[in-house]
Amino acid sequence: MKAELMLLAMALPLCGAAGLLLLRRQPNLREAATLVAGVALAALVVSLWPYVDERPRLELWTWMPGLSFAFEMEPLGLLFASVAGCLWPVTSVYAIGYMRAAEEKNQTRFYFCFAIAIFAAMVIAFAGNGLTLFVGYEVLTLATWPLVAHKGTPEARKGARVYLITLLVTSIGLLLPALVWTYALTGTLEFRDGGILAGHASPQVLGVLYALFLFGIGKAALMPFHRWLPSAMVAPTPVSALLHAVAVVKAGVFTVMKITIYFFGMDAMRFSAVGQPMAWVAAFTIVVAAIIAIRQDNLKARLAYSTVSQLSYIVLGAALASQDALIEGALHIVTHAAGKITLFFCAGAIYVAAHKTKVSELDGLGPQMPFTFAAFTLAGMSIIGLPPLAGSWDKLLLMEGAVEAGTPVMMGVLLVSSLLGIAYLMPIPIRAFFMPERGAPAAADDPSGEARAARTRKIREAPWACVVPLCLTALACFFLFFFEDQLVEPLAHRLGYGWRLE
Repeated sequence: MKAELMLLAMALPLCGAAGLLLLRRQPNLREAATLVAGVALAALVVSLWPYVDERPRLELWTWMPGLSFAFEMEPLGLLFASVAGCLWPVTSVYAIGYMRAAEEKNQTRFYFCFAIAIFAAMVIAFAGNGLTLFVGYEVLTLATWPLVAHKGTPEARKGARVYLITLLVTSIGLLLPALVWTYALTGTLEFRDGGILAGHASPQVLGVLYALFLFGIGKAALMPFHRWLPSAMVAPTPVSALLHAVAVVKAGVFTVMKITIYFFGMDAMRFSAVGQPMAWVAAFTIVVAAIIAIRQDNLKARLAYSTVSQLSYIVLGAALASQDALIEGALHIVTHAAGKITLFFCAGAIYVAAHKTKVSELDGLGPQMPFTFAAFTLAGMSIIGLPPLAGSWDKLLLMEGAVEAGTPVMMGVLLVSSLLGIAYLMPIPIRAFFMPERGAPAAADDPSGEARAARTRKIREAPWACVVPLCLTALACFFLFFFEDQLVEPLAHRLGYGWRLE
């Protein structure tokens, strides 16, 4: 029965997709179907945590020895399922407010593709082997492609082409050959504790294979296979939230961690230095993407390059293969999701309420949108890694992991990254709260300050369906700081680590 609950977690998004199609002519009921399915999925995945140590498994069919379509519940996968499942209803509420306020067309298709994307995320999360994960990975790409092209403009179609081509070329051209090579070496693609590749190839061969995997997982956005992510920012903001926080990029870095732990094995990674070259690729991506982010005036483009940089924290943690770095990767899946979804929610709220898309246009908007920019400030500080916000644990653990792995130079990379994060995120709320609004009278023309006070008193927040979700996710950035030990303890226990945050 416990194993069948994984199938139910995959069935709920499909049921939601079917329900909203049947109710497509009744918008209120259509959106209610999405919300009911989302809340049900969130409740289900959270309820699975008491069973995770039993590691229930369900094998649907076997193609040939070592190749089957199977599902298995383990802590890392359930962590990813919990992130995607819990953020789906929150994003749905936001999407309802955004899509209606922006008067977006083809909303039924939007919600349908969104539900299929969540289904694919559940397949990836509960995949019991590399074959099942690959199928879910490709379904996720195909389900999100129409969302990127949703607006139907030439710019949207171009962005969708870059998105689809990049992700399919990397997965079919690199990830699939890596899986075939792994099967040729080991005779299986099962996810096993301790890995399946140890003793089957030399460290040099394993290093090449590891690079093939990491570059083939295009959703992890390692440079140079990162351009799809900024290109996809032509999509509506709820899609950007899906790409950056709920499912897509998290599926990429989750796959990196699964491959590292259950294919290569942490002992083999540590003692043969298989991941060292890719650790430097991740470090390069962290710094260069952050530098590019500083130069972006478009708010969503700036956040997109921030995501490219932040994702490589998880890749770096996996490649370093130390205990603390591994735990950092698991934590960052959660904390980055909370922080980045808040930032994109804020970007969408700004667009709906003020029709602004550029950082240079945000001067003086803070007093008029206090909840939005306060949430942006909290989430930005979490992404940077400032306590007492959730993202601060990530930086600390990754620094400790770098020392444990014998690469203290990576501490410098992380410190530089934090400074760059301050440079590309903090000017946004500073401009909003402390710079005069464009078009406002100069101080000499308004000696009494009455005109400025009148503007400040006029609150112009986005609809409540947009503002409430971004406030909730911003608060999550704060409260997760105090509960991260409980989040990662099951993972650490399963991997044999006696570990807790101190």
